[in-house]
Amino acid sequence: MPTGAELFVRTLAHLGISQVFTLVGDHLNEVLIESAKAGVRIIDMRHESAVVHAADAFARATRKPALTLVTGGPGHTNSLTGIATAYLNATPVIAVSGSRASNVADRGAFQDIDQVPMARPVVKWAAEVPAPSQIPFYLGRAYNEANTGRKGPVHLTVPVDIFTGQTEQSTNPPAPLDGPAAPPDPHDVERTIAALRSAKRPVIIAGSGIWWGDACEELRQFIELTSLPVYTITLAKGAISDEHPLCLGYADPALNKAVQKAFKEADLFLVLGKRIDYRLSLGGPRLFGPDARFIQVDIHPQELGLNRKLEIGICADVKSTLRSMIAAAGPAKWKPLAWLDQLRAWRSEWQAHLDQQIRSTISPLHPAAFFAEFKRCAPRDLVYSWDGGDVVHWGRATHPMTVPGRWLRLGPLGTIGAGLPNGLALQLAHPDKPVVVITGDGSLGFYIAEMDSAVRHKLPIVVIVGNDGGWGIERELQGGAGKTVACELRRTRYDEVMKGFGGGGETIDTLEQVRPAIERAFSAGVPYCLNVNVSGVRSPFTDWQIAGKKK
Repeated sequence: MPTGAELFVRTLAHLGISQVFTLVGDHLNEVLIESAKAGVRIIDMRHESAVVHAADAFARATRKPALTLVTGGPGHTNSLTGIATAYLNATPVIAVSGSRASNVADRGAFQDIDQVPMARPVVKWAAEVPAPSQIPFYLGRAYNEANTGRKGPVHLTVPVDIFTGQTEQSTNPPAPLDGPAAPPDPHDVERTIAALRSAKRPVIIAGSGIWWGDACEELRQFIELTSLPVYTITLAKGAISDEHPLCLGYADPALNKAVQKAFKEADLFLVLGKRIDYRLSLGGPRLFGPDARFIQVDIHPQELGLNRKLEIGICADVKSTLRSMIAAAGPAKWKPLAWLDQLRAWRSEWQAHLDQQIRSTISPLHPAAFFAEFKRCAPRDLVYSWDGGDVVHWGRATHPMTVPGRWLRLGPLGTIGAGLPNGLALQLAHPDKPVVVITGDGSLGFYIAEMDSAVRHKLPIVVIVGNDGGWGIERELQGGAGKTVACELRRTRYDEVMKGFGGGGETIDTLEQVRPAIERAFSAGVPYCLNVNVSGVRSPFTDWQIAGKKK
């Protein structure tokens, strides 16, 4: 008779899941042993939250559900930050926690806590598996709950006796669903095309739905047919190359000040697969003109009109919607609007401002000067994991992306520190590509032991630490000059920490050291840390935060 653990592993194979992210614990021994026997790749890490962050990043990079296994009690509570991060990222993560045996629940057993209610606020669905025979059903349902509609994490608690127990019969898992495309209403498509044709200053904002919907090619075809300007954001960064003449850069006003002028003047916005959330000032007057009209396409009906009144709300898949709009807009190419020239002029003004920062000769290095030199010598096909930190935002403001799926940010929860476990997952997803983690010295401290995970799993990521000796954003928010509270850190040699774990590293103090250090790092074949000593210079991101607090 098979055990629950054996049924769990068989169901993973049925669902097409070939690896699990985990941190070992007593509740998991049976299922981990069975997984290893079956050839499932085990990515064991050093902190349960990092385990879920890595699964979140892997799912975002591959557009497929990823599975985590953590032990119960503190393993489960540690994982909740990662689960909450995946929830706000709308990422399909199946987060499985072990637990005490089911027959000792509520009797003072070791590590007995009520795990399912703890997880329920930050998942789409949660349950405790009641019997070994029910594992295939519950795991199959978890997969489909995570992967349909607006994607998101789910949680299963599996008591240890459910993994170890045997059963003569078992349920059949539901067939895995990929989420069928929801087509748009043809009348809404016709109205959208008519509105775009009549607008004098239209703008497209493309968000993560473009990536999840595999609609990058359709977006390119649509803008080239209509000659409409597009700004990309979140996972859509690179969906249209930043070098494309119709792409005006990142849609985040905190990193692209040209957006602040463009969005104030635009008269019509077509928002594709993007929440009108805090990043877009909740659709409010700080960023948008009062008379601007909005058309929003989103697979999640609750998003439509949530923060901004819509002229047209289309609850549909962005790929099928773009295909319908291409058919309705064609076949003749639209004449470019004079508005495009103004948008490009504003973009050039902003780039000129950044160039002034790049030419700075202050010591320690200005972050913008470092990133400019890094951009000149970095591998062309680089995959980026961006962490938190004021230093990091200088890189985000100045680096372009020309291909989709290689630019990963933290997400709406702002879980700083996740950049390192995210980078491990990106290297797993792109084994033939160079991967860089760009982080601040404060952020790196959260999951610094995952340097060990990178070494053990032979994942040759390059970690660039912008070391300004403090919590840069908070330091600026507290007033910058003068005394700060709880903002200062030591300028630790993080490269030596990586060496201690078995990787490589070095410190960079001058621009002349950047190119040879970058070349050594990406050719080392082992995880490598570049500890870059930089000045604490307020980034455009922090300027935007401070300006917002003054209003």
